[in-house]
Amino acid sequence: MIDSKNISKTTGAIKSTEGLPIQYDVYHPAGSTPADLPTVLFLHGFKGFKDWGTFPAICRRLSEEGFAVVAMNFSLNGIGENPLEFDRLDLFARATLSQDLDDVGSVLQGIHKEMITAEGKPLNHDAVGILGHSRGGQTAIASAAEYSEIKCLVSWSAVADYNARWSDAMKQDWEAKGVTEINNGRTGQIMPVKKLVYDDAHENAQRVIALNRVRELELPALFIHSKGDEAVPYEDAEQLYQACPSADKELVLLEETGHTFGGKHPFEDDEFPSPLQKAFLKSKDWFVQHLR
Repeated sequence: MIDSKNISKTTGAIKSTEGLPIQYDVYHPAGSTPADLPTVLFLHGFKGFKDWGTFPAICRRLSEEGFAVVAMNFSLNGIGENPLEFDRLDLFARATLSQDLDDVGSVLQGIHKEMITAEGKPLNHDAVGILGHSRGGQTAIASAAEYSEIKCLVSWSAVADYNARWSDAMKQDWEAKGVTEINNGRTGQIMPVKKLVYDDAHENAQRVIALNRVRELELPALFIHSKGDEAVPYEDAEQLYQACPSADKELVLLEETGHTFGGKHPFEDDEFPSPLQKAFLKSKDWFVQHLR
């Protein structure tokens, strides 16, 4: 393991297919040749962002194990100039699964064309893994089916079928007003979601819904979920695992923990909570086994 003090971070942005910024951080061992290291993409979830809670520590610790890690903000996630605040709710309101998937493609292209680098050094685009949490886990699965550059998948607390999550109240709002509102329990913000998000998930279900795309996967796939997940039931992971045809797949169900495996925002501790440590170590070992 590399000392965490010897991990460098490069921050930048590339344009999405709409011309909006996709903010990213690249973590890599200082003094290394990143092109010689496997690359791992990290995807945040709904009401999430790359700088949320334990996410930077996860990326840093994964980099300590000899990976270049690219953590990205989806272009429509609602984060603007302040990396820790949802100050672009106009963008959040139209954050479609299709655009999330396109953003991953833009980042992969940015790596390949050396628009995304580690302190000016190119990254490895031949050995790429992907790790996503929650909605990011669902997009990681769709991305693994969409983009041949991705060779290895890990999902944390992934949503199997977003079209099964829309409530009757949300559908009624969309039909009556074209928008519904959700509460962010952490910030207290009321966050709008426009009907086009719902329409996109239905009209493009074969492309963007994880439970559909997972049926195409032949690459190594690891599904990690908590039996105590209060946001996404662990049966979603069971569905995804069962539907995945890969000969190299694994399902890990953690006991007595929640949607973020004990992680929280802000994160100020030196050590991961035990469930998060278990999820991290299993994920790290998966990438070591299948990307090196």
